[in-house]
Amino acid sequence: MDLHNIREDYSKQELSQAHCHADPIQQFEQWLQEAITAKANEPTAMNVATVLDGKPTSRIVLLKEVNPNGFVFFTNYQSRKGQAIEQNPYVALTFFWAELERSVRIEGRIEKISAEESDRYFASRPYTSRVGAWASHQSQVLASKSELVAKATLIAAKYPLQVPRPPHWGGYIVLPERIEFWQGRPSRLHDRICYRLVEGVWHKERLSP
Repeated sequence: MDLHNIREDYSKQELSQAHCHADPIQQFEQWLQEAITAKANEPTAMNVATVLDGKPTSRIVLLKEVNPNGFVFFTNYQSRKGQAIEQNPYVALTFFWAELERSVRIEGRIEKISAEESDRYFASRPYTSRVGAWASHQSQVLASKSELVAKATLIAAKYPLQVPRPPHWGGYIVLPERIEFWQGRPSRLHDRICYRLVEGVWHKERLSP
């Protein structure tokens, strides 16, 4: 398989440092809205990279909230990502919106959100998703698919209407310290604008592609 000549030349838009918001969260919200408006495939999907036992590991999850403090997602705290976060509370997020030739990279500290916030979001999820959160021992070896289905059936019988949030499931917030916006440009002369948090103040600068 020859992959050497598979490439795209990007030319849709430019990214000017002068036209970026002073606050990178506002800049992210603008880009996310533009990705949603453009009907990008899974616009809230992000790669979450963690370190477990000194080795990097990553997976795709869905962003569920962005606020002035950071970026929120939900998961099983006992999963592999949960174990990694317990060891090393620093993560990296990556968004890629191919339709707009854009990417955003975020690095920062991660912590659990409050139980009350997790309860509110869990209650808003579809019934089957709430059942699944109880049935799945995420990242653990599963003997068969039928075992998982059988457990989900038992959980549904136990909670036919209201499904409480499992204690091992909830939200995390990533508190950003560095955010980079990447806009593809022709001849690989891409636009990269990086924000760094220094003593509580965001500093914005252009990076070489």
